[in-house]
Amino acid sequence: MTGHFGHPDDREERSAAQVRALEALLIEKGIITGGTVDKVLGYFESEMTPLNGQKIVARAWTDPDFAELVVTDTAAAVAQLDLPIGMAGAEGEHLAAVRNEPGVHNVVICTLCSCFPWPVLGLPPYWYKDPVFRARAAREPRVVLTELGVPLDDDTEVRVWDSSGHSRWFVIPQRPAGTDGLSEAELARLVTTESMMGVALADAPSPA
Repeated sequence: MTGHFGHPDDREERSAAQVRALEALLIEKGIITGGTVDKVLGYFESEMTPLNGQKIVARAWTDPDFAELVVTDTAAAVAQLDLPIGMAGAEGEHLAAVRNEPGVHNVVICTLCSCFPWPVLGLPPYWYKDPVFRARAAREPRVVLTELGVPLDDDTEVRVWDSSGHSRWFVIPQRPAGTDGLSEAELARLVTTESMMGVALADAPSPA
């Protein structure tokens, strides 16, 4: 994915250095402790992960009532599932879902910065914050999707959703063909972070 949006080879190293400098300053001023950042990151890496989004999508694929609720009252739908405590907490405020359907494909971006539904999708991928991706996906989403391996029929409508502090969007991708006999757990394994952002399709099941 990152190869489509060029950036200096040392950008990640420079960003990491800036983060370390900011963290050291905050510790020095007594605003945080030495373990604060690691604790927060550990929480999002272990509890607020794409596994939550995979379970939501798999339930939507198997339960029509849930599928309707998740796009009309996302918080209420999420509350029905056995997911970690804190789904509506930090970075999970105002979760909102949209559903891909025949003739409609949804894409999620953040034109301002990197607003992202962390409790559903985990930490945002690096390229999601890339100014080139953000600008091009807003301006020419169909072209970007084609470059990323998601060619769409000319009559398919592409809807772009701009995540923000008021609405943190994610996508319910279309259920792949040939999955009628799969359990929810098996279906969940076909769902990727990228498909819940709309920049990929859900994986097809492996041949028996």
